[in-house]
Amino acid sequence: MNRFVKDIKKYYKYATYAAKAELKAEVAGSYLNWVWWILEPLALMAIYAFIFGFVFDAREQYFTAFIYVGLTVWTFFNQNLKNSVKIVKKNKAVVSKVYLPKFILIESKMFVNGFKMLVSFAIVIALMIFYRVHLTWNVLFVLPIFVTMWLVTFGCMCIVSHFGVYVEDLANVINIALRLVFYMTGIMFSIERRIGAKHPELATILGKFNPMAYLISSLRKCLLYGETPEVPVLLVWFVIGLVLCVVGVRVIYKNENSYVKVI
Repeated sequence: MNRFVKDIKKYYKYATYAAKAELKAEVAGSYLNWVWWILEPLALMAIYAFIFGFVFDAREQYFTAFIYVGLTVWTFFNQNLKNSVKIVKKNKAVVSKVYLPKFILIESKMFVNGFKMLVSFAIVIALMIFYRVHLTWNVLFVLPIFVTMWLVTFGCMCIVSHFGVYVEDLANVINIALRLVFYMTGIMFSIERRIGAKHPELATILGKFNPMAYLISSLRKCLLYGETPEVPVLLVWFVIGLVLCVVGVRVIYKNENSYVKVI
């Protein structure tokens, strides 16, 4: 633990600098520059809102904001996990020349996607103002929900990045798994209402045992509907996130010296 804290303090500036450089490189050759960080999620929201709101006749309250909250959180988790599979190999030029704790590469990538997520949540706030959503004290649960999401994502990324060094086909497996989880997370519909009406046991499994489904549902409750999330479940996922982080960091520390030989 002490080594982890020292490395975070020592290499924090590198992580932030690398994140800023990546963000600038993304928009360097684009006419619209950073505007794409807003246009892309807005376009996806419009597509999903049309398909599920008009074609499939979804009737969740504040439906556009409902979808956008789900898309924003899912995009953060999805992009981070996909990028973590080959993150060590993609940074071969760096890790083969100087020592750098490999989880710092993960932190840098999370900073990039975290910044984009904050931009997207600015649109969520705008939608809430448009819908005149009434805020309650439950909005304070946003912070522990975000912390839990960060821990779960970081822990998963550390573990996936380790195995990604040795298993070449892991990226394909992760893509398929994430596509399945996407449809089981309730991004475009409410698991409790759509599935829970006929299959309450299945809704409980999907809504509580899938961390992204639970975190998205909790964010919607405290932001849009003024409801209190299930705190015991949030605490469980917070602890699981911590465990994943500890396991992931230890695995990286134990094996990172062999990564250079493999890549």
